[in-house]
Amino acid sequence: MKALLINGSPRHNGNTSAALGELAATLSQHGIDTQTIHIGQQPVQGCVACAMCGRTGRCTFRDEPYYRILRALKDGIDAVVIASPVYYGGPNGSLCALLDRVFYSLAHLLRHKPAASIAVCRRSGATTTLARLNNYFQSASMPIASSSHLSVIHAHTTDQALQDSDGIDNLRQLAHELAWMMTSLKP
Repeated sequence: MKALLINGSPRHNGNTSAALGELAATLSQHGIDTQTIHIGQQPVQGCVACAMCGRTGRCTFRDEPYYRILRALKDGIDAVVIASPVYYGGPNGSLCALLDRVFYSLAHLLRHKPAASIAVCRRSGATTTLARLNNYFQSASMPIASSSHLSVIHAHTTDQALQDSDGIDNLRQLAHELAWMMTSLKP
C-alpha cells in the first residue's frame, strides 16, 4: 500500500516537510510506503474553467506538480495526505490553485481513497486551513482520517515543527488512523 503526501509549502525542507516526515515514519511502521510531491516555488496556474479536462481527461495546463500527481494516482496510490503552511488564515495559494485543477479533473481517480490534511501555523488559521483542504476531499467522496485533536503543527522558524510535541503526537495518531482506514477499505 502507498500514500501520496503533497507538500503545499514552497520550502522543500521546512516545517511542513518535517510534519510530513513524521507522518511518513509512522505510516512505514504499518508497512505503508509514501511518495512525497513538493509543489515548490514555481508558479502554478489556477483553473480558468476552459473545460478541456472534460474532453481530454487531464488539465490543459502543463505544470510539473499536476503531472506528478496524475502519474502517482495512475500508479495506484491508496491514500492522499495534503499538508500546507498557513498563509493569512488559509492554505498556500499556489497549493489551492493546483488542487482546484487536480480535484476537478481527476476526481474519478481520487474517489473513496482515504485522505488527511495537515496545517502548519505560527499561531492561528489552522482550522480554516484544514477546512479548506478537507473540502477538496469531501467533493471527491474521500473518507477523511482524523486524530483525537486537529492535525496541526505550531512552528514559526525552520525546525520548530519537531519541537511541538503535542502536534507530533497528533500526527502520529493521524498516521495510525489513516493506516487503519487504508487497510480496512482495501478491497
